[in-house]
Amino acid sequence: MTDRFSLHGKRAIVTGASRGIGRAIALGFADAGADVALVSRKLEGLQAVAKEIEDRTPQRSLPIAAHMGRPADVDRMVEEVVSQWGAIDILVNNAGTNPVMGPLMDMDPAAWDKIMDVNLKGPYLASVRVARAMVERGEGGKIINISSGASLDPAPMLGAYSISKAALNHLTRVLAKECGHAKICVNAIAPGLIETAFAAALIQNPAIHQGVVRQTPLGRHGQPDEIVGAALFLASSASDFITGQVVVVDGGVHM
Repeated sequence: MTDRFSLHGKRAIVTGASRGIGRAIALGFADAGADVALVSRKLEGLQAVAKEIEDRTPQRSLPIAAHMGRPADVDRMVEEVVSQWGAIDILVNNAGTNPVMGPLMDMDPAAWDKIMDVNLKGPYLASVRVARAMVERGEGGKIINISSGASLDPAPMLGAYSISKAALNHLTRVLAKECGHAKICVNAIAPGLIETAFAAALIQNPAIHQGVVRQTPLGRHGQPDEIVGAALFLASSASDFITGQVVVVDGGVHM
């Protein structure tokens, strides 16, 4: 029986791949047979993940230092992957940021710009650039945006972040409609509270953490590996008739 969740022979890009959810997805894709380009701003963390892939799989990895909010960096990323591997089959837009917590009315416009550059402009730039390459190749592809439960219900003290992720959901739907004719499926994953360095401030705050856990039917926060299954599904042929969807992985908070 053919394994419909296999990524054998596929070439993937995962942004924000040096840690947390991005690292878990990159390792999961390599375990499933994909070659994985690892992208983040700093090369050092990516090289450590590349070593993990080398140690546990026969798959290729390609660490690339790039800032996803800069068009020139995005172009260079795509050109390097295509030059090395010939094509791109899968893009995971995982890179994200939230430099401030607090009321939206107190936010410095510079912080707003940084959040939108990384969380929204970056996925837009990467998706459009990769989609063009996929269309030109003519064999379809998969684009997966890592959104957030905050996109569905604004998180307290995370106003701009919530807005950026809600916009990312709509970017997902727009691209799904525009790219469907080329057999490119565009979907998003909305994780709940996941134990990562990114979410450390929330998990280490007893009041916030306990509040989230109380709202979660499964009674706990999640782990990065628990996002990998949804990502594998959306990256594989098992999801070939699914596009424009936001898959929520949050322990049941949003039903």
